[in-house]
Amino acid sequence: MPAAPPPVDLVNVQIDGVWHKFPKGTRMIEACKQAKAEVPHYCYHPKLSSPGNCRMCLVEMGMPPRPAPGQEPEKDEHGMPKIGWMPRPVIACANTVAEGMGIRTESVLTQECRKGVMEFLLINHPLDCPICDQAGECRLQEFSVEHGKGESRFREDKVKKPKNVDIGPRVRLDDERCIMCSRCIRFTAEIADEPVLGFTDRGSHTTLAVHPGKRLEHNYSLNTVDICPVGALTSNDFRFQQRVWFLTETPSICTGCGRGCNMEIGARGDIVYRQTPRDNNDVNSSWMCDSGRLDFHFVNSEFRLTDPMVKTGGKHGVASWKTALSTIASALAGKKGEEIAIIASARMTNEELFFVKHLAALLGTTNVDVVPRTGGADNYLRADDLNPNTNGARLVLGIEPGSKLADIQEKMSRGLLRGVLALGENLLKVGFSQRDLEKVPFIASLHILANASAELSDVVLPGTAYAEKRGSMINTTGRLQRLNKAIKTPGNARDTWEILRDLIVALGGSNGIHTIEDVFKRLAAEVPALAGMTFAKIGDQGVQVLETAEKIPLLEREKERKAKGIIVG
Repeated sequence: MPAAPPPVDLVNVQIDGVWHKFPKGTRMIEACKQAKAEVPHYCYHPKLSSPGNCRMCLVEMGMPPRPAPGQEPEKDEHGMPKIGWMPRPVIACANTVAEGMGIRTESVLTQECRKGVMEFLLINHPLDCPICDQAGECRLQEFSVEHGKGESRFREDKVKKPKNVDIGPRVRLDDERCIMCSRCIRFTAEIADEPVLGFTDRGSHTTLAVHPGKRLEHNYSLNTVDICPVGALTSNDFRFQQRVWFLTETPSICTGCGRGCNMEIGARGDIVYRQTPRDNNDVNSSWMCDSGRLDFHFVNSEFRLTDPMVKTGGKHGVASWKTALSTIASALAGKKGEEIAIIASARMTNEELFFVKHLAALLGTTNVDVVPRTGGADNYLRADDLNPNTNGARLVLGIEPGSKLADIQEKMSRGLLRGVLALGENLLKVGFSQRDLEKVPFIASLHILANASAELSDVVLPGTAYAEKRGSMINTTGRLQRLNKAIKTPGNARDTWEILRDLIVALGGSNGIHTIEDVFKRLAAEVPALAGMTFAKIGDQGVQVLETAEKIPLLEREKERKAKGIIVG
């Protein structure tokens, strides 16, 4: 049995006239947040150290006066010591609560301080909101409306600073917009371990700059764009592409590697425009690598397969779904199990792999495998496993990925295979040779992009990309997580699990599954690790279903910094 955690020392704190209890050492800004009292801020971020340099979080604070010897402290109507309010404000981001403390977030002093800070921040800020990418999600816009004066007393010329500065391959800097919150500087130094950003000069002429001879080019550089509260840092990829209020944000997970970072897919119509990290302290904290977040352009690619195709006379022609599936069923009918191979993908969801398993059982084949991919690990979030659902493949198919590939290739080279199903993999890119594939009388491919293997296939089925479907995956640390549908599938492409279900029906198997919830229910009944789970229970944060030895380096360091009190976490 693990040891019980030590008892938490709670202190009484009055926030806007109401008494609350908080653990000793809680930052004032976090205490106010828990009490539903908003404290505006720019430089503060719970995952970074608190420099206290924006002064936006100034609040009125008080403590009970120390009583004279032999006297009892004066009590208020709640029976708590009466608070003596300080004549000057304090910053809420770097100070912690104490017994009997009082905090006022809406007093006259607090409101006047915020107005003054906003006035200083806006003195040199350019009026380029109409062309700024941050418009619509800009903290400067929001707080100037809520806490600003509504007019400017500044009559002098604004200080001019560099605009549209190329500071890295994926990020651009507009120095005039920078409010010197230093979030980006602290991120590169504390999280990414590449302190390439810093401030130069002083006063109104302070400028954010890249260190001489350096560039902001590490694989986590776009996180600086996410945490920039204004439009000073913008993404080259998203720049001027779309107004954020037109985007529909869908919670999902990244499928770029086995980490399964939580993210939001920003789409308008049926086009994905950006992907941004979503907080999950068990998976990716508040961050995400650049390669994962930019791995969506293939979804909008002109090479997407949009219709089922059947090869006749050496040429592919568009066919109906019924024709395509019945062609596969007819080609596989009568073939022995050992003459058929299924190469699936660990990029498929658990629900799709469930149908792969039942398809293999119906065909009587044990020649089933998924293609392993490794070599992605860094010392932050990237997992070594580049497949997003290797653990799902192990659980659902009951195989060790890659263990049967050599045997399948050997049988193919000897001409022993008469039917091959390539599900989600371009076989020519994963070790199979064209010469061996040409020895197979019948090949059917299920993919989302036109590729060389599809060109060799007798039947080609268009499936769905991660942004176009619902489903579940299990990441490298054993966490079950959900994909959600952000956009519609192009053309006549269909959900991959529905294609596999209908193929089983065409081969004479049973039906009766109509929704992803039904599939997961059947899956949970067959896989002991998922017993008692439902698709809805997974939620947006996921559920731990396996224990693995894998640690997430970035999260381990974050725990250490939280334990030392450097960050809130």
